[in-house]
Amino acid sequence: MLIKDVMVKSIRTTTRDASVRSVALIICTNKISGLPVVEGTDKLVGMISEKDILNGLLPGYRSFLHNPKITLDFEAMENVYQEILSRKVEDLMTSRVFSVSPEDPIMMAASQMDLHRFRRIPVVENGDKLVGIVSLGDIHKAIFKRELAL
Repeated sequence: MLIKDVMVKSIRTTTRDASVRSVALIICTNKISGLPVVEGTDKLVGMISEKDILNGLLPGYRSFLHNPKITLDFEAMENVYQEILSRKVEDLMTSRVFSVSPEDPIMMAASQMDLHRFRRIPVVENGDKLVGIVSLGDIHKAIFKRELAL
């Protein structure tokens, strides 16, 4: 099976200058875990996920790893969320994006997601034109349906 057989073509996107709040609303209300970041209408420039947003709360944790004498206030970290929501997408997004082509085999996408530890991968044509997205769930469902002849 090829990516084009299982990818989702109607996807929600965001831009670098959008607020993290707008992304959090889309993620929560649509029960998705992240969004491609585009310039113009379809040039893929990054990804932002719920993990990226939550990692914005954890700089104290990273500091703690380098200096165990620091005392962490986990409740205070939670209170920083409002500040994180007011930031721009470009502050938290991942710029180094792995992608696949519609003509790639689905297991190529699955192996990339496993290797890099993410659950969705953008589908692009001509180097950076976003044409869809595919998740581990999409791949699993496609294989499951084929094997069970559903």
